[in-house]
Amino acid sequence: MGRARGILIWTALAVVIAVPFMAAAASPLLQWRQPVYIAAGFAGVFAMVLLLFQPLLAGGYLPGLPILRGRKVHRWTGALLTLAVTLHVAGLWITSPPDVIDVLLLRSPTPFSLWGVIAMWAVFAAALLAALRRRLPLRPRTWRRAHTALAGTIVAGSVVHAMLIEGTMEFLSKAALCTLVVAAAGKAVTDLRAWAGGPRRGT
Repeated sequence: MGRARGILIWTALAVVIAVPFMAAAASPLLQWRQPVYIAAGFAGVFAMVLLLFQPLLAGGYLPGLPILRGRKVHRWTGALLTLAVTLHVAGLWITSPPDVIDVLLLRSPTPFSLWGVIAMWAVFAAALLAALRRRLPLRPRTWRRAHTALAGTIVAGSVVHAMLIEGTMEFLSKAALCTLVVAAAGKAVTDLRAWAGGPRRGT
């Protein structure tokens, strides 16, 4: 029963991953677009998929990846998420530098851009916090709370950014993915007791 449940979970996740990519690949908005622009768009889709896996890994919810092993993979996927966001922004920069400059300087008239910038800087801050974890003079509880706050900012900013933008992602698959990201993040924060004073599950 456990093996069948594991297969079912991984199959469902494979569908969750495949559907947004397939829907984006079929988008008419990709016609006549430069390859760099298309790659930047798919980097953004990939970042959203990784955002779903991050709390699942941290919480040890994935079959075959118990919580301690899942957290090790969580660190690697965090680095991959940072790379995906960097490629997403870099690709948009190559295709339209003035627009990206306006976004980074918070001068863009489009609301989704602001949320994207907030999520981007939170991703970079979380990656830096993780990289310097052993060097920072922070207690474990303080570090967890800071990391959780940044993770919540990433999820909120990314979800609002994705839902507001009318890009290559198809609406229903995008909405489903965003809902799963919020649900997974909420469950992980609750189960891991990131804001509580006691020890976390799995420690």
